[in-house]
Amino acid sequence: MDYETIDADGFGRSLRGIGLNLLVRDVPATCAFLKGVFDMSCHRITADFAIVNYGDQVFQLHRDGTYHSNPLLGLLPENPPRGAGIEIRLYDSDPDRAFERAKGLGATILQAPTDKPHGLREAYILCSDGYAWVPSRPKDTD
Repeated sequence: MDYETIDADGFGRSLRGIGLNLLVRDVPATCAFLKGVFDMSCHRITADFAIVNYGDQVFQLHRDGTYHSNPLLGLLPENPPRGAGIEIRLYDSDPDRAFERAKGLGATILQAPTDKPHGLREAYILCSDGYAWVPSRPKDTD
C-alpha cells in the first residue's frame, strides 16, 4: 500500500486487527520524535494527522482538534501527562540506542536500559504527550 497517496476511505477500509491511534498536541513534532528515536516512518504528515510505520505495523496520530465531535476528547487532561497507563512496547528496537537518541532530543527518560527478569532489556521513554514508549529486545545470554 502506498501510504503517501491512499485516500482516507481506502486507508480506513484497509485496517484490520487491533489499531492504535494516539491523540497528540503536535503531529509533526511527534513524527520527528518517532523518527529520531525509533527510526519510524511517517506518511501524509499534516498538522492534523499522520500514518506511522514501525516495521510492518501501522498506526495513526491525530491532533486533538480532529476529535472535535469524538466523545474521547472530553476525557483528555488539560495538563500532561496524558498517556498514563499505556505502554507502547517496541519489541524490535534496541533500548540502548533509543535511550541515547532520546537523551539527545530532550525526551523524558523514566528508566534507562535495564535487564528485566522476564527476559527483556528495555527502557522507558516519555514523549512530550506523556506516552511511555518501551524499546525492548531479548537480553544477551552470555
